[in-house]
Amino acid sequence: MSTRSGLVDRHIAFVEALRGAGLSVSLAEDLDAIAVLGALDWTDRDVVREGYAASLVKRQAQRPTFEALFDLYFPRMVGGGAASLDPDAGSGEESGEESGDDATASPVRDNAAALSAFREQLAEALAADDRQRLQQLAAEMVGRFGAMPGRGPGLSSWSAYTALQRVAPSELVAQIVAGLLAEGLTQEEAERGAGRRVGAFTAQVEADARRRIAEEKGADHVANVALRPSIERLDFMAARRSDLEEMRREIYPLARRLATRLTQEQHARRRGPLDFRRTVRASMSTGGVPIATHHRPKRPHRTELVVLCDVSGSVANFAQFTLLLVFALRDQFQKVRAFTFIDQVHEVTPYFKPGADVVDVMSDLAASTTHAALWGRTNYGRALGRFAEEHPDAVGPKTSLLVLGDARSNYSDLNEAVLRELAGTARHAWWLNPEHRRHWGTGDSAAAAYGDIVPMVECRNLTQLAEFVHDLTT
Repeated sequence: MSTRSGLVDRHIAFVEALRGAGLSVSLAEDLDAIAVLGALDWTDRDVVREGYAASLVKRQAQRPTFEALFDLYFPRMVGGGAASLDPDAGSGEESGEESGDDATASPVRDNAAALSAFREQLAEALAADDRQRLQQLAAEMVGRFGAMPGRGPGLSSWSAYTALQRVAPSELVAQIVAGLLAEGLTQEEAERGAGRRVGAFTAQVEADARRRIAEEKGADHVANVALRPSIERLDFMAARRSDLEEMRREIYPLARRLATRLTQEQHARRRGPLDFRRTVRASMSTGGVPIATHHRPKRPHRTELVVLCDVSGSVANFAQFTLLLVFALRDQFQKVRAFTFIDQVHEVTPYFKPGADVVDVMSDLAASTTHAALWGRTNYGRALGRFAEEHPDAVGPKTSLLVLGDARSNYSDLNEAVLRELAGTARHAWWLNPEHRRHWGTGDSAAAAYGDIVPMVECRNLTQLAEFVHDLTT
């Protein structure tokens, strides 16, 4: 029998899951959390959660990931919740008012009348914004309407999607809005409040489904395969509309942190190479012992950056956030020029004027008809050729060339000779690809061919993007 405490094992697993999801938890912070929890009352789950959050969460953007993982490793209930304490729960006839859940998911009760009754209870709770009752209803909803029997041993038997499709809480918005209007709210305020309440309830349903699956498969399994990563590690290609808005909010804080880090590193490297003659000459006054070293002045150097960016639909989100970050850090470069293409090249540098809102700039570019493809399909070979013809002075020996795109060129001519000439002229050249490395070279991907000419780097999320830009500017 293991001599390790179950609580210690759960704490270690929780911290490892946070690290796996993108939260940087150091050993010191791990020990701080243990010290904090040693001073708290463990009978109050909310107090425990806030103690963990104060020790381990550094930014508000990380809080949703922390909350989801905390609910997995320290769930508010087990099994069917309150229904599991009811001696009649096995009959499948318990009332939703008497129990917080129906763990048996009885098909007898799961009929049109039961569904209608449940939706009425849900509408009342949403209109009253009864948080405790909504938590109970979320668990009951998954137990009664999200069960998926007959999928075989070892397979997940709970589905938030199924429960939400059958109950359809989004269809209750009109009832909630009517109740809020009766309280004196405006139409806009009522609609916004109703949407927020339904969204919060949907998140509770998803969390309860994850909790149940974690009991069957283990919390580690759910953390690895079913939980969305933190916003900094979410793939550009998989981001939803709400994720995109959060990513935009993260760009500027990310740029500030990165700029501060770069400035500190540049100050640390301010001294140039050792001036041996001056050092030896100065040591004569101390009997030949070099007490103080002397260094040659370091030449200031900032790179010119040229960004050549694929803005076709498949990689538009990736291109947008890369340009946002690069232009947020434009003070780190001597000069930045940006070009977008699908099959025709357009310079967009003038759009990024000092003081301009880069988000608005990107929206204008996305809506501009002048940046549409002439032939309607991505063609890297044609775009590279037009770039070399129309902007021959863009790339020089002081330039770093950065190509952004998935290298999928619809089986067209790749024009590799032009890219090889551009890379040979530039001081440095890189290619950022938002696709997973395992997809490179599949289908119409020319990643292998272009990667032989220009070093290609996988860049699928904000974390990888920040790491690359840091290396680019140092």
